[in-house]
Formats: sequence, structure tokens, C-alpha cells
Amino acid sequence: MSGPNTNYDPVEVSALDPENIAAAVEQAHAAIAAAATLDDLKSVRIAHQGEKSPLALANREIGALPPSAKAEAGKRVGQARGMVGAALAARQAELEAERDERILVEERVDVTLPVVRRPFGARHPIELVSQRLVDAFVGMGWEVAEGPELESEWLNFDALNLGPDHPARQMQDTFFLDPVDSGLVLRTHTSPVQIRTMLRQEPPIYIVAPGKVYRTDDLDATHTPVFHQIECLAVDKGLTMAHLRGAIDAFVKIMFGEGTRTRVRASYFPFTEPSMETDFVCFACHGTGSDDAGAQCRSCGGSGWIELGGSGMVNRKVLRACGIDPDVYSGFAFGLGIERALMLRHGVRGMHEMVEGDVRFSRQFGMEV
Repeated sequence: MSGPNTNYDPVEVSALDPENIAAAVEQAHAAIAAAATLDDLKSVRIAHQGEKSPLALANREIGALPPSAKAEAGKRVGQARGMVGAALAARQAELEAERDERILVEERVDVTLPVVRRPFGARHPIELVSQRLVDAFVGMGWEVAEGPELESEWLNFDALNLGPDHPARQMQDTFFLDPVDSGLVLRTHTSPVQIRTMLRQEPPIYIVAPGKVYRTDDLDATHTPVFHQIECLAVDKGLTMAHLRGAIDAFVKIMFGEGTRTRVRASYFPFTEPSMETDFVCFACHGTGSDDAGAQCRSCGGSGWIELGGSGMVNRKVLRACGIDPDVYSGFAFGLGIERALMLRHGVRGMHEMVEGDVRFSRQFGMEV
């Protein structure tokens, strides 16, 4: 077995030949100088400094050399790789400077140009009408009251004199939470807010309660399972139907203009006694029942009147359930659907337009109704 070749000349290895190493460095410098972008320089770095580059392959050959030849070959290859690395770093600095300068020019903002504004958004008209209704009563000195949308059956029904056998408590009208006997429902009206207020606050009470309510109705032109109501409650000493009529008349004038006449019709509600329905003169035909062409008015159906909502004096049983002495205090309450108010005030044809979320519908109303 022969010993190691101590006289091995590294020049005889092609990859370690000084001319080949110099040629590899020259090729790397040429490629680096030709790189016009940072992406190009990245490709050059892989080709001339990566694991399969000529200088990297030459570096691998050093391990096979005898000890006496490794130092010289390592120095030669190391210097070559160092020159390539320095050239790459210098070129990268140049390209990054060019990129930064180009960005400053290309992305420069001319502050003297007219501003391109985004289109203004628009609050939903249901919210706007609700706020207008609330403002009408706040302007008369009333307070805004709110309550949870998830209510107990007692607050939603029993306290309002809606007994266990009342049709409104059946599954076809009310969303009950599982299990059905949990005693929890999605409120079917905002009247529970009135009950909560009377339970925690001593009269006099003057509140307006807007909010979202739920009923198991199918979505069509006039119904939706989720809609909005606003209800008003006044409890004080000496309140009568005359005060109720006065409050409703003031509200109608704010919503539909001065001179709008109202009328009342006897009705029935479990939570008010006596109860009435309020109508106001049609704003389209002004009570004539026909339009300018002599045809039947579409807004009022030819009657000359439009139904506003139910109202009445708070039932003594309701006052008593809330701990208020009906022999000392009396009260009145009335309410209406906000969607209905929007349809009446602005001629909206159906519920679909209100719930579909088309921003073009809201933009018709802008920021103020």
C-alpha cells in the first residue's frame, strides 16, 4: 500500500488552477456589473456565490489536497471569494440607493393637486327616522330608555296583562329560546322597557323607548321578522286621555308638518284601558281620498286617513304589577313601527329595500332625514 502523495501539485487540479479562479472572478464581476435590478443581482449571487458556483466547487477540492498544499490553495480561493462578495455588496448598495431614489420620485405626492375624496357614506334611514322620532320627544322633555333584546316572558307578556292563553304568546308569533320552557324570548315589542323603567323608577316618568324587536313573520313587502319600534310612556299624577291626545298631536306635527290633523278610534289592547287607534290626515291627498288626476289615493287607499298606531291609558293591572298605585298615578302609552314611519314619510314601497343592505338606498337620504 503506497503512502500519501506529498509532492501533489494543486495546480494540476483544474478547479484550483489560478487562471481558472481568476476567470471565475472576472465572470462574476461582469455579471455583477450587468445586474440592473436587485432581482437580477439575486440571481447573480446564486450563480457565483452559491453552493454550485465555480468558486464553491473549487473550495471543495481543497480537502483532497495534501497538507502542504492546502494553505496556498485555500488562500487563493478565499481571496477570490472575498473579492466576489465585496463586489456583490457594493453593487447591492448601489441598486438599493437607485431603488430608494426611484420610489421617492414615483411615489411622490403632489399636495397641490385636488383631493380625490371617497364618496360620503350614509346612515341607514331607519336609524335616521328613529333618531328624529326620539328628538321629537326629547325636545318635549322626555328621556330615552333602553333595554335588552332578550327578555323574560314575565316582562314581555305577564307584566303587560298578556295572560298565558294570549295568542301573542304562541310559537307562531314569538321566538322562544331553547329549551322552550326556559322563560326567555326575543322581545316582541319594546314595552318591556316601560316595565323595567316603572319597576326601578318612581313617578313621574316620561320616557321614549326605541329599539329592535322580533316576531316570526316572513319577509314580504310589509313584514319582516326583525323590525324596529318606538314606544312612549308617561306616568304621573292626573294624566288623562287629553294629555295623550296632546302628545300625539305634537308628535304628528313634528313628523308630518304643522296643520296635520288627527283622529282617534276606539280599540283594545291588554295593557291599556281605554285604548284607541290614532289616524292622521293623508299627507298625499290631504284628506280628499284622490290624487291630482282624480284616481284613488295610493297612500291612504281613498280613505283620506292613514293609521299611525295604537295608544291608550296604562291599564291599572300593569301599574299595579310594577308597584305603582293606580289610585294615585295614571299614565298613557303609545307607539308605532319605525319602518312604517319611514314608508309613510318617504314613500318607501316595501321592506325588502330596507333590509337588503344596498348602499344606494341609504344614500338617497344622505346624513339627515
